[in-house]
Amino acid sequence: MNMFASDVDIITSAGRRIPAHSNVLAAASTVLESVLVCQQRSFEKKIQILGVPCGSVYVFVQFLYSFKCTKDQMEKHGIHLLALSHVYLVPCLKHRCTKALAEQLTIENVIDMIQLARLCDAPHLYLKCMKFLRSNFSKVKKTEGWKFLQRHDPLLELEILQFTDEAELRKKRRRRHTREQNLYLQLSEGMDCLEHICREGCTSVGPYDEEYSCQKKLPCSKFDTCQGLQLLITHFSTCKKRVKGSCSQCKRMWQLLRLHASICDQPDDCRVPLCRELKQKLEKGGDDELWKSLVRKVVSARAMTFLSMPKRKREEEESRLNLRDHQIRRFLD
Repeated sequence: MNMFASDVDIITSAGRRIPAHSNVLAAASTVLESVLVCQQRSFEKKIQILGVPCGSVYVFVQFLYSFKCTKDQMEKHGIHLLALSHVYLVPCLKHRCTKALAEQLTIENVIDMIQLARLCDAPHLYLKCMKFLRSNFSKVKKTEGWKFLQRHDPLLELEILQFTDEAELRKKRRRRHTREQNLYLQLSEGMDCLEHICREGCTSVGPYDEEYSCQKKLPCSKFDTCQGLQLLITHFSTCKKRVKGSCSQCKRMWQLLRLHASICDQPDDCRVPLCRELKQKLEKGGDDELWKSLVRKVVSARAMTFLSMPKRKREEEESRLNLRDHQIRRFLD
């Protein structure tokens, strides 16, 4: 720190004087500027910074000059520097302190840190403490800090418990949402495979109303889904319980065919069996809201799957669909 022409003294708790320059202090902190304005007519300008160690005050004043603070200084004085930066409105120091303190969280100090974050209005540090508490709650509950908190700050205890419960609920919702999305993606993939099998054939099942040679067809890119669907189609075509509705596998196939009919926009030219009949039946009878919701989510999953494809594969798929539509129009003309 430059000692030349200092015109103000910083007084610490130990009575130590740290010489400083009023113009530097005023430029760095509006609070210090206000204090200095009140002392304009005083012969000797003094600013008392009490309640924190002398070393922390020295590092604070040093920061006001250089806007620099070493890692060792932050580890040693970070808590007091955060308090000083909050009281004297030095936002750049406050930002560095909250970031550094968030990296120093431990089982033993997290309760002190969260209380400090509330007192110093440091939301970033507060949120980091909350997340740390959520991940290590069983261990933190055994510390003296938590017991002290229960006795003297029940409101903060309630905030922590509510945050932990809400975080657990969010986690469960995310898991349920992920499971649902995986289901919709599987149904979407099933729709693609059903159309692919009925239009082109694949391994053991040929296209609808056409002769088919299994030897000419190699396994497709969605082999696992396609193979399972082919086994289901083969079972569906020969099952004697299908009409009675007592076969669970046939029920799945009916649901798949119904879902396809709900999504298909070209039932008259579609090669999936029963598409037009099921489409007409659905239009007459109407769908319940639960089924409509399922259809919307499967359509959304199909769109997301298409958009997530590599650009070249997406262009090939678009070309294939355009070619198919062109052939259909030519046939109709």
